This record gives sequence, structure tokens and C-alpha cells, in this order.
Amino acid sequence: MSTRGKERGMLVLGLMSGTSADGIDIALASISGAPPRVKARLLNHTTVKFPAQVRAEILRVAEQQAITAGELSQLNFRLGQLFADAAKTACKRFGVAVSSLDLVGSHGQTIFHQGTPAKYLGAPTASTLQIGEGAVIAARTGVTTVADFRPADMAVGGQGAPLVPYADYLLYSDRKLGRASLNLGGIGNVTVIPAGAAREQVFAFDTGPANMLIDALVSHFTRARKKFDAGARMALAGRAIPALLDELMRDPYLKKAPPKSTGREYYGGDYVKRVLALGRRYRAKPNDLIRGVTIFTVLSVVDALNRFVTPKTKIDQLIVSGGGARNPLIMAQLGAALPGVEVLSSSRVGVPEEAKEAFAFALLAYESFHQRAGNVFSATGSSGPAILGKICYAGAG
Repeated sequence: MSTRGKERGMLVLGLMSGTSADGIDIALASISGAPPRVKARLLNHTTVKFPAQVRAEILRVAEQQAITAGELSQLNFRLGQLFADAAKTACKRFGVAVSSLDLVGSHGQTIFHQGTPAKYLGAPTASTLQIGEGAVIAARTGVTTVADFRPADMAVGGQGAPLVPYADYLLYSDRKLGRASLNLGGIGNVTVIPAGAAREQVFAFDTGPANMLIDALVSHFTRARKKFDAGARMALAGRAIPALLDELMRDPYLKKAPPKSTGREYYGGDYVKRVLALGRRYRAKPNDLIRGVTIFTVLSVVDALNRFVTPKTKIDQLIVSGGGARNPLIMAQLGAALPGVEVLSSSRVGVPEEAKEAFAFALLAYESFHQRAGNVFSATGSSGPAILGKICYAGAG
């Protein structure tokens, strides 16, 4: 572990794998200071893909398919190995020695998320499970690792999501501009930062599906030859079916008031089957249905903003990150549907679209290491602040 002086801050590596399980996004950051004057600078970023067999197993388990306790244990440790290897690969690409790192922050891989309590064994219970053993990452890299961020927020009554708002606030708060930070990964989530807002005035929630449904349909119709709709070419070749969109917009999740969070357990395989059934009902060709769920992503975001955000606060800019920011149809439709709001990708304000979440978990790890709360409880719905994550030390010497 590096012995860099406090005045120079810490070199922190953030690791993130989202609901699409495409691979591990890695961000290298230099971080110093303490709230409200944390200084964080993104130094580099990259992505390391999962082996195809591993990705398939992640998606299978996240769809709530049967798995034994032994297999789950094995998958947790195997992913820990892969996260550690990805950290070392990233450092090699960056030209940085692993030994120069001060800290690793690993979100892990979500395979289950029940943000609101449901009856279980006689008591209402909420829970979340991210795997990718932090102790393995620490041992293999030799770097102190913070992992498993979400349970601490849930333990004090929060939904454990979204956690990125802390980073959004540090990155995007502005005295004059009201901003919303929209991440379009597998799921869409938005952080609302009113002009001149204090941290407790920030709020956030999951808007609904983003790339998850698009990717699932592309994989289905191409028999897994393609994993996403590059350049929105398939969607742009499809025709609009208004009645299909009307059906999709009846989704009850959209009407649920924040705080709220969702994931693959809701918008996974069973939901895709319902979308395919709707496609058959409306005689939609493959590209028509892909266009439909792409526009559904846009409309679910716009509905969320109009329903839960703009009645409370003025939004001047919508800053978009995640894979959806590279979808020209999504970006164009967002701009058309939100008059008076400047829609721009996060790369235009300092953080590349694909690096934002990994960068956020580097920041959260830094705060946890310093025993400071990293949740925004107005976003998660918790009863108060919580120090997030579990610290795994690399060794005795």
C-alpha cells in the first residue's frame, strides 16, 4: 500500500459492474480533502470484459434461477478473483504500479435487490446482495479494499440505492444551475441537484429500465450474435407503434413515488417475455420492438422528471452518463421531449459516460475509509447517514 502523504491525497481505484454485467468498469482517481471541499480528479478509466461463461452465470443467477449455496459461494469468490485481476490489468494499462494504490472501492455484482420490505419468514424484510469477495480483492492486489456498500444504508431503513448521488452532488452542484444527473446503464437512475442545493436537498431514484430491455431484445433477436444496439441502428430501422408504447407506459413502477429502486429482479427475463408477447399482439417486427423499448426508456425518464422532479425544482441541464448516453436515438428523443432543458453527455462536463459509476465508488470508498457517511438519505429514504461498505485489509505487513 502506498504511503503517499495526506496533503497529496489518495490514489483510489473504483470497480463497478452493473445490471447488464457487460464487464468491470474501472476508474483511477486522485482524491483529497473532506466535505464540503473534497477534491476528486479522474485520472484514467477502462473496462475489462467478463468471460462469456461467467457473464452467463451472473445473468442466470440475477434472473433468480436456482443456485445452490455452494455454487453461490464459489461464484462470490470467483468474481473476487476477476475483480482483482481487472484491477491489476487496469493498472498495467494506465502505467501505474498496483503498489502505488492507496485504496480500492469495489461495488461488486448485484444479483438480488429488494429495496422495499416484503414478507419473509414472518417479518417484513428488505435485502440486497452484491458479490465479488472483497477479501480476495485485497489479498490479490495487496491494497486495502472497501466493498459491499449497500447493506449499511438498508440497515438504517434505506433502499440501498441509489448511492451515486453523493458523487453527483460533489461533481455537479452549481450555485445557479439546477441539474439532473441521469445514468442509463441497465437501469435508469436520476439524481436531482437543485441550484445552490445543500447535500440534504439532493434527491434521487431509479426511473425504470434503460439498456436492460434493449440489450435483452437485441440478444434474443440476433441469437446472441449482438449484445447491444450499436448506434441505435436496429431501433432506427424500426417503425413506431403508439399502442405498444401506451401498453408499456402502464407499468406500475413508473407511478410509484420515490424513494424507489429496481433492477433485474423486476425488469429481467419475465418482463422481457411480456414485452415479446406484446410484440406478437401488435405484429411488431424485431426492429419495431427494439425501437419500442428504446423509446420506452426515454418516455419513462421524461415521465419521472415531469411527475416527480419539475413540480418541485427547475432543471436547467440533464447530464447523461452510462451506455445510454452513446445511443443517438435516446439522446435525440430526450432533447426533443424536454424543451428548455439542455441535454448533454457527462463527458462534456468532465467525466466520460462509461466511467462515472466506477468513479463514484472510488469516492464512496474514500469517504468510508475516513469513517464518513456516503449515503444521501434524501435519495435512499434511510433514517439518517451511514458509513458504507466493509473494509478488507490486505495483510499484516
